[in-house]
Amino acid sequence: MRLPVMPPVAPMLAKSVAEIPTGSYSFEPKWDGFRSIIFRDGDEVEIGSRNERPMTRYFPEVVDAVLANLPDRSVVDGEIVIPVGGNTRLDFETLQMRIHPAASRVKLLADQTPAHFIAFDLLALDDVDYCDRPFAERRAALREALADAESPIHLTPATTDRGLAERWFHEFEGAGLDGLVAKPLAGIYQPDKRVMFKVKHERTADCVVAGYRLHKSGPDALGSLLLGLYTDTGELASVGVIGAFPMATRRELLKELQPLVTTFDDHPWDWARQEEGVRTPREGETSRWNAGKDLSFIPLRPERVVEVRYDHMEGPRFRHTAQFVRWRPDRDPRSCTYAQLEEPISFDLTEILGLKS
Repeated sequence: MRLPVMPPVAPMLAKSVAEIPTGSYSFEPKWDGFRSIIFRDGDEVEIGSRNERPMTRYFPEVVDAVLANLPDRSVVDGEIVIPVGGNTRLDFETLQMRIHPAASRVKLLADQTPAHFIAFDLLALDDVDYCDRPFAERRAALREALADAESPIHLTPATTDRGLAERWFHEFEGAGLDGLVAKPLAGIYQPDKRVMFKVKHERTADCVVAGYRLHKSGPDALGSLLLGLYTDTGELASVGVIGAFPMATRRELLKELQPLVTTFDDHPWDWARQEEGVRTPREGETSRWNAGKDLSFIPLRPERVVEVRYDHMEGPRFRHTAQFVRWRPDRDPRSCTYAQLEEPISFDLTEILGLKS
């Protein structure tokens, strides 16, 4: 492979801001997938990742689509996503399952839930390095390069109209998107630099604290708090965790929570009972993100309520780790139900991918 920009390349990043910025920006949907820079030189294709490690082997159908749709010699930045529900919305958990060591499993999933590639920046084309050119020029060249591209390769919608971008921000979440990205029109491509801006959905919820895990540093500090919400049938469902605390707070919380420690006999999550000879609470009970992660935890009586910030849900759980806001001693734990969660407007992903750029 011989290209003007060679792998590995760390993608250009965005920093979070509270509001959609004003000024000379291109606004794009923030896709909820795997950030990937694709390198193509003739029949050679390499899919880079956020951590600069190749992901080519996990997405054979994307490699085929690249060979059919991208220019022969090109380097394109974008996102690998998996649409579900008749291609109506994105599903990150299904995407996560593709990172599997068995080639047979990867092939099976590639057939059952094929991935798509959403292109949104151009780093190189033929013998030309575009990284030092302004984004407005890179976007125009990318649009021309992908003029004849067909699904599952897509050019992301983009607009310079802040009003339209704000509408996208509210509407597109219903299709599983993550917010908005604002790119300075005059900005050059700067790998691993936070020179773009991202605006993500942020909401709050009052959750029941149902347990904790210890910190990796040792048994004297709390690692994370396990959160629950009550269902319509009165069951306490596991919805996620919070874990970003200063070390001093971790130690204080561990002591503070000791009076609430209970056994699994009296706990709504008695499925997590420690079984003799099994390290994790339930044999085979592992993290959905890390198949080898120990999910054992210390059960607490579900009597404390905490307010957390979250961006959006994926199924019955928070998509990302929630953030601590404050304790809610005034809140009855039984009142912490799913009913308090805001539902995004339903929106069809095919309408987004069919927009004129």
